[in-house]
Amino acid sequence: MIWDFAAILTLLVIGSGAVWALDALVFAPRRHAAAAPGETPPTPWLADYARSFFPIFLIVLLLRSFLVEPFRIPSGSMIPTLLIGDFILVNKYEYGIRLPVINKKVIPLGDPKRGDVVVFRFPLDPSTPFIKRIVGLPGDTVRYVDKTLYINGEKVAEVPAGTYVGVRSAAVHTGAQLFKEQLGDRQHDIIVTPGAGSLNGEYQVPAGHYFVLGDNRDNSRDSRYWGFVPDQNLVGRAFFIWMAWDSGPAFKRVGTIIQ
Repeated sequence: MIWDFAAILTLLVIGSGAVWALDALVFAPRRHAAAAPGETPPTPWLADYARSFFPIFLIVLLLRSFLVEPFRIPSGSMIPTLLIGDFILVNKYEYGIRLPVINKKVIPLGDPKRGDVVVFRFPLDPSTPFIKRIVGLPGDTVRYVDKTLYINGEKVAEVPAGTYVGVRSAAVHTGAQLFKEQLGDRQHDIIVTPGAGSLNGEYQVPAGHYFVLGDNRDNSRDSRYWGFVPDQNLVGRAFFIWMAWDSGPAFKRVGTIIQ
């Protein structure tokens, strides 16, 4: 079990539901039986709070576990697609319905696609959520050489798009080369830093795993460094920026669909 917010919510649902049910089925009838005729005995504060908060805890748990979950971007590894301080929503059901806490898939609905931006539990520390872009699917051969990406022997199409100009915390990456990369039927932006070192390698993606990269290719610790993402570690697909705050609000990013 991973002790995160979902685990805490689950315990709150179980605890408040148990207190409410125990009071309603056992203690409330006893109070009414002992009360004088016409008297309504007061409900103990613990039972009253449990009755009030149980539906709130339950609704929040269901929304976060099966529909959408919010996350905040803490690093610049996905620049220019995502910036530090972006608050995003993650689709929790697109890849299948998973039970909260144990993250076990019980209803398969779909598989990740090449180019999806996904949130997942870091394989080396499952308590830590990471966000990257899927470039390699199960069975793929991924090669990254001299800052060029190849999938199954074919070079991934990329078109130069000028020089990146960052703002606020992303300003340190101003001057990086901006490219439009094509993964499957999706085009997205990446940046490459001139003069930065490149970790070269070839990787065979095993069954049930995915190869992920950051869009900030020279400033991302991803599958090139620590390996593949198991399917059971997937949390969901990032699809929407609902708020952005980087040393102040960034209203232009609010409402952005994540490509």
